Amino acid sequence: QFLELCTPLTEEHPEVVPFLSGRHQKATPEFLSSAELRNVLSRCLARVRARPNKVYVYINELCTLLKAHTLRRKLVPLPVPAAAAASPSPSPPVSTTTTTVSSTTTSTTPPGGSKRQIRYLENLLRVYTGEIRRLQERELDLAQLDDEDSPYLQESRLKRRMMRIFKKLCQLKRCSSLTGRVIEQRIPYRGTRYPEVNRRIERFINRPEVFPDYTDILKVIQKASTRHSLGLARRQMENMAQDAFREVGNRLQERRHLDLVYNFGSHLTDQYRPG
Repeated sequence: QFLELCTPLTEEHPEVVPFLSGRHQKATPEFLSSAELRNVLSRCLARVRARPNKVYVYINELCTLLKAHTLRRKLVPLPVPAAAAASPSPSPPVSTTTTTVSSTTTSTTPPGGSKRQIRYLENLLRVYTGEIRRLQERELDLAQLDDEDSPYLQESRLKRRMMRIFKKLCQLKRCSSLTGRVIEQRIPYRGTRYPEVNRRIERFINRPEVFPDYTDILKVIQKASTRHSLGLARRQMENMAQDAFREVGNRLQERRHLDLVYNFGSHLTDQYRPG
């Protein structure tokens, strides 16, 4: 349906529709039968009908999505002909200087991505952002609660995929992946008069996805006492662990609560004002 709609609109550039069709044929079978593709196609159909002058924008959006789910084929080395193998043509000797220079250049090339790679991933993020906004606007009924392809689960999968794309984009741009969220802010700890214990507790509580309990804090204090020969008594370490656990737990809960307050909701509630 989408190709039939786009064909008369792209007569000035007849190569566009075959290119889109080729992208579709190269996509993985799993993606071609997914609800995500059906949703994107239905949205692109509606947009082209409403704004036919923007047809190339929506074709590009669909091509970007199909390219992200293209089958990866391994290159098979071609067999060497028998005649060529029996009498190989003389090849000029490779200069050791050239080899050394090329290997040095390869090893010293800083990691990063080309402008084309970065532009492609940024475009893919825009496509997924639009799809997530559209999924958030759909109504959920009780029959969809057990559906593996419900809009809510599709949105969750797309967000996880966007996070992977975002981290890859940060690697290509050679920049930090920190977004400034409250949950990423480091929590300092100065609760005891032993700097060695404070440093170990602070390092432990700032690990990703960590919410320690009393036993975890006690083990950290015991290791610090043994490692730095502090000579702390067991009763003293237990009291320190109780105080640290209460303080650390309260600060971690407060950080999670603030992060939820700042990031909860969707674009549908951005303009809401209680008054």
